[in-house]
Amino acid sequence: MTDSQQAVHLPPVRVSRLSEDIAPLPEPTERLPPQALSYWRVSAAGQATVALIASLVLADRLPAPWSTIAPLAVVALGIAAVVVVPTLRYRRWRYAVRDDEIDIRHGTFVVRRTLVPIRRVQHVETESGPLQGAFELATVAFHTAAGETEIPALGRYEAERVRARIALLARTRDDV
Repeated sequence: MTDSQQAVHLPPVRVSRLSEDIAPLPEPTERLPPQALSYWRVSAAGQATVALIASLVLADRLPAPWSTIAPLAVVALGIAAVVVVPTLRYRRWRYAVRDDEIDIRHGTFVVRRTLVPIRRVQHVETESGPLQGAFELATVAFHTAAGETEIPALGRYEAERVRARIALLARTRDDV
Protein backbone atom coordinates (compact mmCIF):
# COMPACT_ATOMS: atom_id res chain seq x y z
CA MET A 1 0.00 0.00 0.00
CA THR A 2 1.11 3.50 -0.75
CA ASP A 3 0.82 6.37 1.70
CA SER A 4 -2.40 7.60 0.10
CA GLN A 5 -3.98 4.13 0.30
CA GLN A 6 -3.21 3.44 3.95
CA ALA A 7 -6.21 2.64 6.09
CA VAL A 8 -7.33 5.26 8.52
CA HIS A 9 -7.91 3.91 11.99
CA LEU A 10 -10.60 5.66 13.98
CA PRO A 11 -11.11 5.21 17.69
CA PRO A 12 -13.89 2.78 18.58
CA VAL A 13 -17.33 4.29 18.85
CA ARG A 14 -18.81 4.20 22.32
CA VAL A 15 -22.41 3.05 22.28
CA SER A 16 -24.58 4.80 24.80
CA ARG A 17 -26.79 2.65 26.96
CA LEU A 18 -29.31 5.49 27.21
CA SER A 19 -31.56 3.98 24.56
CA GLU A 20 -31.65 0.69 26.44
CA ASP A 21 -32.66 2.39 29.71
CA ILE A 22 -35.68 4.24 28.33
CA ALA A 23 -38.86 2.22 28.13
CA PRO A 24 -41.09 3.14 25.20
CA LEU A 25 -44.33 4.89 26.05
CA PRO A 26 -47.41 2.76 25.68
CA GLU A 27 -49.64 3.55 22.73
CA PRO A 28 -52.54 5.85 23.53
CA THR A 29 -55.73 3.84 23.99
CA GLU A 30 -58.60 6.33 24.26
CA ARG A 31 -60.77 6.39 21.13
CA LEU A 32 -63.11 8.98 19.73
CA PRO A 33 -66.84 8.22 19.99
CA PRO A 34 -68.65 6.61 17.03
CA GLN A 35 -70.44 9.92 16.36
CA ALA A 36 -67.06 11.33 15.24
CA LEU A 37 -67.18 9.10 12.17
CA SER A 38 -70.68 10.32 11.26
CA TYR A 39 -69.67 13.94 11.91
CA TRP A 40 -66.63 13.66 9.61
CA ARG A 41 -68.72 11.98 6.90
CA VAL A 42 -71.39 14.68 6.97
CA SER A 43 -68.73 17.40 6.98
CA ALA A 44 -66.96 15.80 4.00
CA ALA A 45 -70.29 15.41 2.17
CA GLY A 46 -70.95 19.12 2.60
CA GLN A 47 -67.53 20.01 1.21
CA ALA A 48 -67.95 17.55 -1.66
CA THR A 49 -71.32 19.10 -2.51
CA VAL A 50 -69.79 22.58 -2.68
CA ALA A 51 -67.00 21.21 -4.92
CA LEU A 52 -69.55 19.50 -7.18
CA ILE A 53 -71.59 22.70 -7.56
CA ALA A 54 -68.42 24.64 -8.40
CA SER A 55 -67.38 22.02 -10.97
CA LEU A 56 -70.83 22.12 -12.61
CA VAL A 57 -70.71 25.92 -12.83
CA LEU A 58 -67.20 25.83 -14.31
CA ALA A 59 -67.98 22.89 -16.63
CA ASP A 60 -69.77 25.26 -19.05
CA ARG A 61 -66.47 27.01 -19.65
CA LEU A 62 -64.47 23.85 -20.35
CA PRO A 63 -63.97 22.15 -23.74
CA ALA A 64 -66.23 19.21 -24.66
CA PRO A 65 -64.65 16.16 -22.97
CA TRP A 66 -63.58 18.08 -19.86
CA SER A 67 -67.03 19.51 -19.23
CA THR A 68 -68.18 15.96 -18.45
CA ILE A 69 -64.97 14.56 -16.97
CA ALA A 70 -64.48 17.31 -14.36
CA PRO A 71 -67.84 16.82 -12.55
CA LEU A 72 -67.44 13.03 -12.69
CA ALA A 73 -63.97 13.30 -11.16
CA VAL A 74 -65.34 15.54 -8.42
CA VAL A 75 -68.09 12.99 -7.69
CA ALA A 76 -65.53 10.14 -7.50
CA LEU A 77 -63.27 12.15 -5.19
CA GLY A 78 -66.27 13.19 -3.13
CA ILE A 79 -67.31 9.58 -2.61
CA ALA A 80 -63.78 8.70 -1.49
CA ALA A 81 -63.75 11.74 0.82
CA VAL A 82 -67.03 10.68 2.40
CA VAL A 83 -66.47 6.92 2.66
CA VAL A 84 -62.73 6.20 2.83
CA VAL A 85 -61.07 9.20 4.50
CA PRO A 86 -63.29 9.46 7.60
CA THR A 87 -63.06 5.72 8.16
CA LEU A 88 -59.24 5.75 8.07
CA ARG A 89 -59.10 8.88 10.21
CA TYR A 90 -61.45 7.39 12.81
CA ARG A 91 -59.56 4.07 12.99
CA ARG A 92 -56.24 5.80 13.60
CA TRP A 93 -57.27 8.44 16.15
CA ARG A 94 -56.12 7.64 19.70
CA TYR A 95 -55.26 9.85 22.64
CA ALA A 96 -54.18 9.60 26.26
CA VAL A 97 -53.97 12.27 28.94
CA ARG A 98 -51.29 11.18 31.38
CA ASP A 99 -49.88 12.96 34.43
CA ASP A 100 -46.87 14.26 32.50
CA GLU A 101 -48.00 14.44 28.86
CA ILE A 102 -50.79 14.37 26.35
CA ASP A 103 -50.20 11.61 23.80
CA ILE A 104 -51.99 11.83 20.46
CA ARG A 105 -51.82 9.43 17.52
CA HIS A 106 -53.66 10.47 14.38
CA GLY A 107 -53.57 10.61 10.62
CA THR A 108 -55.36 9.51 7.51
CA PHE A 109 -52.64 8.17 5.23
CA VAL A 110 -49.60 9.07 7.37
CA VAL A 111 -49.89 8.27 11.06
CA ARG A 112 -48.39 10.92 13.34
CA ARG A 113 -47.75 10.69 17.06
CA THR A 114 -47.51 13.84 19.14
CA LEU A 115 -46.46 14.14 22.78
CA VAL A 116 -47.23 17.44 24.47
CA PRO A 117 -45.65 17.86 27.92
CA ILE A 118 -48.26 18.97 30.46
CA ARG A 119 -45.82 21.54 31.87
CA ARG A 120 -45.89 23.33 28.48
CA VAL A 121 -49.68 23.75 28.35
CA GLN A 122 -50.61 27.42 28.79
CA HIS A 123 -54.38 27.16 28.45
CA VAL A 124 -57.03 24.71 27.34
CA GLU A 125 -60.48 25.24 25.85
CA THR A 126 -63.42 23.39 24.34
CA GLU A 127 -65.41 24.43 21.30
CA SER A 128 -68.40 23.06 19.48
CA GLY A 129 -69.74 24.46 16.23
CA PRO A 130 -73.26 23.95 14.92
CA LEU A 131 -72.44 20.71 13.08
CA GLN A 132 -70.50 19.27 16.01
CA GLY A 133 -73.35 20.33 18.29
CA ALA A 134 -75.82 18.39 16.16
CA PHE A 135 -73.76 15.26 16.89
CA GLU A 136 -73.27 16.18 20.59
CA LEU A 137 -69.51 16.59 20.00
CA ALA A 138 -66.87 19.11 21.03
CA THR A 139 -63.18 19.71 20.35
CA VAL A 140 -60.61 20.16 23.11
CA ALA A 141 -57.79 22.52 22.14
CA PHE A 142 -54.73 23.09 24.29
CA HIS A 143 -52.19 25.78 23.63
CA THR A 144 -48.44 25.86 24.20
CA ALA A 145 -45.82 28.38 23.10
CA ALA A 146 -45.37 26.20 20.00
CA GLY A 147 -49.03 26.46 18.97
CA GLU A 148 -52.36 24.72 19.29
CA THR A 149 -53.06 20.99 19.42
CA GLU A 150 -56.54 19.50 19.30
CA ILE A 151 -58.44 16.40 20.20
CA PRO A 152 -61.42 16.69 17.86
CA ALA A 153 -64.91 15.26 17.98
CA LEU A 154 -65.12 14.08 21.57
CA GLY A 155 -68.50 13.61 23.20
CA ARG A 156 -69.47 16.84 25.01
CA TYR A 157 -69.21 15.32 28.48
CA GLU A 158 -65.88 13.66 27.66
CA ALA A 159 -64.53 16.91 26.17
CA GLU A 160 -65.34 18.78 29.39
CA ARG A 161 -63.75 16.00 31.44
CA VAL A 162 -60.57 16.03 29.31
CA ARG A 163 -60.39 19.85 29.41
CA ALA A 164 -60.77 19.89 33.19
CA ARG A 165 -58.12 17.18 33.65
CA ILE A 166 -55.58 18.93 31.42
CA ALA A 167 -56.27 22.25 33.14
CA LEU A 168 -55.83 20.66 36.57
CA LEU A 169 -52.59 18.91 35.57
CA ALA A 170 -51.19 22.06 33.93
CA ARG A 171 -52.06 24.16 37.00
CA THR A 172 -50.56 21.56 39.34
CA ARG A 173 -47.31 21.46 37.32
CA ASP A 174 -47.03 25.27 37.44
CA ASP A 175 -47.42 25.27 41.21
CA VAL A 176 -44.59 22.78 41.79
